[in-house]
Amino acid sequence: MDCSSCALKIEDAVQQLGGAEDIQVNFKMQVLGFRLDEAATPRSTVEEKIRGLGYGVAPLA
Repeated sequence: MDCSSCALKIEDAVQQLGGAEDIQVNFKMQVLGFRLDEAATPRSTVEEKIRGLGYGVAPLA
């Protein structure tokens, strides 16, 4: 993720999936944060969507 447009693309994609709230993307830190209702949208679905946009996914500990 290199710019604010990339961050917006990711934020929009996650929001369109549903089940995600409080979505925050920081392109400088290359971090995406959100609360997820996994009954509505499994985490794996979100990860696949982000990878499909051409970005990597790694959970923070």
